[in-house]
Amino acid sequence: MNRALLVIDVQQSFLQRPLWRAAYNPGITGPVSRLVDVARAEGDLVVWVLHSEPGTGDVFDPALGYVRPMDGLTPLPGEERITKTSHNCFTTTNLQQILTQRGIGELVVCGIRTEQCCETTARIGSDLGFGVSFVTDATATTPIPHRDAPPEASVEEILADPRTLGVEAIVERTEYALAGRFATIRTVAELAGAPTPVN
Repeated sequence: MNRALLVIDVQQSFLQRPLWRAAYNPGITGPVSRLVDVARAEGDLVVWVLHSEPGTGDVFDPALGYVRPMDGLTPLPGEERITKTSHNCFTTTNLQQILTQRGIGELVVCGIRTEQCCETTARIGSDLGFGVSFVTDATATTPIPHRDAPPEASVEEILADPRTLGVEAIVERTEYALAGRFATIRTVAELAGAPTPVN
């Protein structure tokens, strides 16, 4: 085993946010479950990462009970579970130590959000010397309001604002930024060994 699957922030917290209904890949637990099954079958390390912001009263405050995997995702005994307080999975955790001790050389990245915690982890993982596969179709994200949008804007107002960065643009930008620099863009089907469709 020299490969690890990082399941990043696929947690109940996001389901509490109104903007989740406009998410890219809102059914993320399906593709993530498939990657977990593949990793377990191949003897790869599965690392479950949750984001926590203690004391904030936000959906990421563990006191509210949402800092747990989304329904349908269940870590097994012996699988690594870590909690982070930074955007990437390395800075505020012992993830690098865990991976080094286990002789991991390759990372498979999936989770929430595509352009934030997942992309940042992929970039740092690459800079630390790991080979990185970024599985875009096992990531999810939500539209990004313009920096000048009012903080109290409703979902409808955010989506109607032409300055809002839509999910398709976010995903495309992330793949362009990572491919050939920090990661190889992969699909769930590729990693699961599914046959390639013939056109």
